[in-house]
Amino acid sequence: MYPLRYSRKFKTKRLIGGSLAVILIAIGVFTYVNFNKPSDTNTRNDSSSAVSSGNKSVSSRSNNKGIRLIATGDWIAHDSINSAAKQPNGNYNYMPMVNDFIPIFKAANIRFCNDPILNGGQSLGISGYPKFNSPTQFVTDMGKLGCNLANLASNHSFDFTQQNITNSVSAWQKVPNMLAFAGENQNQAQHDSVRYFTLDGVKFAFLAYTTYINTDAPVQNSYGVNIFTNSFAQQQISEARAGGAKFIIVSMRWGTEYATTVNPTEVQDAQFLADQGVNLVLGHGTHELQPVAWLTGKNGNKTLVWYGLGDFLQSQIPAQTVFNGIPVMDINPKTLSISNLAFLPIFMHYDWSAQQAAAQDLSARTNLHLYLLENVTQKMINDQQLNTTVTAQEQRLENTLTSDGINVPLINSKQYLSTH
Repeated sequence: MYPLRYSRKFKTKRLIGGSLAVILIAIGVFTYVNFNKPSDTNTRNDSSSAVSSGNKSVSSRSNNKGIRLIATGDWIAHDSINSAAKQPNGNYNYMPMVNDFIPIFKAANIRFCNDPILNGGQSLGISGYPKFNSPTQFVTDMGKLGCNLANLASNHSFDFTQQNITNSVSAWQKVPNMLAFAGENQNQAQHDSVRYFTLDGVKFAFLAYTTYINTDAPVQNSYGVNIFTNSFAQQQISEARAGGAKFIIVSMRWGTEYATTVNPTEVQDAQFLADQGVNLVLGHGTHELQPVAWLTGKNGNKTLVWYGLGDFLQSQIPAQTVFNGIPVMDINPKTLSISNLAFLPIFMHYDWSAQQAAAQDLSARTNLHLYLLENVTQKMINDQQLNTTVTAQEQRLENTLTSDGINVPLINSKQYLSTH
C-alpha cells in the first residue's frame, strides 16, 4: 500500500466465481441530539456470533433531499501515521490528523469508511507496510470521527493470524452508534450473516467482500474474511431481499492497485451485482480515484458504482494517492433513487525535504494532517515535494469522475453543508 516505486509488488490471486464545531448553534445542537443518540433497537443477527452491527433500527434526520451518504477511501495505518499518533504515554490518538472532518461527518446520515488493515492491538505487535496491524485505537478514532458503516474485508485480512481478525472485529463491536460493519469475522456464523440497518423507514442491507488475497498472506480458514464469489454474493443478496431489505449496499475490494482506469474484472463483477439488484457499489483497493458509473441490471434496475474511492488517512507518496476526496450522494427514502452526486476533494499532507524524499526517508516526514483541498496552499504542496498544483489535481479528479459521462461536480465544504 505504498506507491509501487517505493514498494515491493504484491502478486495476488483471484478466487474464481467470483470543532469546527460551530456551523450554526441550532443546527449543531440538533445534529448532536439526533445524530449521536443510541439507536432505537439493536437486535443481533445471530446471538452466537456477537455481531453488534446487525439489524438496527435507527432514528434518522434526513436533509431536505433524502438520506445523505458519504464514503471514504482507505484508512491505512502506515508507520508514519502510527508514529504521528503515538503519545508520550504509549497510547495512540489519530484524531488530530482528521479533526477537520468532524462537521463533514456530522452532516451525513450514513458515513462509510474503509478499514483495509488488521487492528489487532498492541499485544500482537504494531506494524505498518507491508503487513499491517494497528492499535485498536485506530478503530476507536474512526468511530469518534463518525464512521458508522465500515468495510473490513481486504487483501490484507490474513496478513497475520485469525486472532488479529478477531481483535479487529471486537474493536468495531465497541464503536458506538454503528449502523453496520462487515467483511471480517470471528466465526462462521458471522461470515454467513447479512447485516441490516433501518433509516427513515428504509431497511438497508450491507454486504462486504474482497476479490483477492495477497499470496504471501494466504487464506487461513473459511470464515475470517468474506471472499467474493458469484455464488456467495448471490446467496447473500437473495437472503437480504428475503429479509426485507429495500436498499442493498455492497463494498468491494477489487481492481488494479495504483490505476485510475477500471479493469475488465471490475466491470464484470459490477455488472453481476447490478444484475442481482444491488443499489449501490462502493469499490476500493486501487488507492487512486476511479470513475463513477450507472449500470442497468437485467431487470431494468439502476445501480450506482463508485469503482475506486481512493485513499483517506494514510501516507502514500504519489499525488494521485494524496489528492482524493469524499463521494457525496442522497438516497430518497420513498423512491430509493440516488441523486445529487458530488465530490468533496481532500489532501493528505506531510512535510519532508527534497533530500529526505530523494533518500526515501519515510520516517522523516512530519506534520501529517488530512485537509479539505479548499484549505491547501501551494507551499504545502511544495513542502511535500510534489510537482503539481491544486488546479491540476482538481482537473484530474473532475476528468476521472466524469469519464463515463456522469455529472459529478467538485464541491467545497460550504456547498456541502448548505445542502444538508
